[in-house]
Amino acid sequence: MRRHLLLLLGWPLLWPSLLGSLLMGSLLLGAAVPARAAGDWVQGSNYFLLRPALPTSVAPGKVEVTEVFSYACPACNRFYPVVDRLRAALPANVEFDFVPAAFRADEDWPMFQRAFFAAQTLGIDQRTHDAMFDAVWKTGELAVFDPRTQRAKVPAPGIEDAARFYARVAAVKPEAFVASANSFGVDVKIRQADQFIRAAQVAETPTIIVNGKYRVTIGAAGGDEQLIELVKYLVAQESPAQPPSPAHPAPKPH
Repeated sequence: MRRHLLLLLGWPLLWPSLLGSLLMGSLLLGAAVPARAAGDWVQGSNYFLLRPALPTSVAPGKVEVTEVFSYACPACNRFYPVVDRLRAALPANVEFDFVPAAFRADEDWPMFQRAFFAAQTLGIDQRTHDAMFDAVWKTGELAVFDPRTQRAKVPAPGIEDAARFYARVAAVKPEAFVASANSFGVDVKIRQADQFIRAAQVAETPTIIVNGKYRVTIGAAGGDEQLIELVKYLVAQESPAQPPSPAHPAPKPH
């Protein structure tokens, strides 16, 4: 699926400064804003058309919505509650999935990409998704940054550390998780993810891809709430038109 041109949010040396910046961004992007009319969205400004369109893996009549993300990405951590609201706001014909990026090897993104696909292979990715963010950013169980030194942790969390996390939250044996993570199937998923990210020209995370045709970011949409409304608009554009209800026939005269 995808790879990297991305220089995203690099880690500053001062951890408090990063947290302050993220908090300010959350306040600004999450602020209440007036609703926009559907016709107000501008292609090339609020969202971007992918040419050629990318293939999807959903059945006819379904619409695929994908978030490109990383568990080690601070902006994605801020955004994951918004994703939960977005998923709840989308119609039943939408299939939502996640593609982990590996842009920042210096911040352990490749390990988290591999861990995600191992969890997906074992069928535990959906129910552990939010908990993994919390393990990185709240409890520190899989933190990639050391607040004492204000630098990236050395050594960074490894796949064995991720295995212990999944053993705790999903009762998966650590050796089974590590075997899955090192499997040929997961290697294939990683190559596909990197290819998808390149083809979609993803340059930051989080990024939303709608049905292989449209690329959306928080900044281009104008904020969290705007992104939700914009994705709903694009999903509607991609959804098959519903046939009108047949008119009730006039009653026959007796």
